[in-house]
Amino acid sequence: MKYYDPRTVSGLEMNTLWDGVFHTVCWIAVLLGLAVLYSRVTHNRRAVWTSPVLWGWMLTGWGLFNLVEGLLDHQILGIHHVHGGPHQAWWDAGFLVLGGLFLAGGHLLRRGGRPFDPGTPAEYGEGRRA
Repeated sequence: MKYYDPRTVSGLEMNTLWDGVFHTVCWIAVLLGLAVLYSRVTHNRRAVWTSPVLWGWMLTGWGLFNLVEGLLDHQILGIHHVHGGPHQAWWDAGFLVLGGLFLAGGHLLRRGGRPFDPGTPAEYGEGRRA
């Protein structure tokens, strides 16, 4: 396997290309997961999509992804940075802080929500079938 030095133009272009491919695959996986969730829910879809637990897990996943990607790609491997230049360390640190905030906020949102079983019909007064 050929190594592409991120300090060269061709290396930076190749690393940027594969970083974009990686992010595209991740977004497709998220959309497929949401499509599977949507297809499995038969009762009270509105309660699922407005559930703090669902949105808490989504924020948790986003924050965890940003932390892993930021630590691995930006800090350890140095493949790329959020914004190159004289202040790139601050940009990278801000990206990690944002990932941490998403992770913590998602955790708090999940803790405060009620689990929802999409297989059971909605009780009276909880909303109509969507």
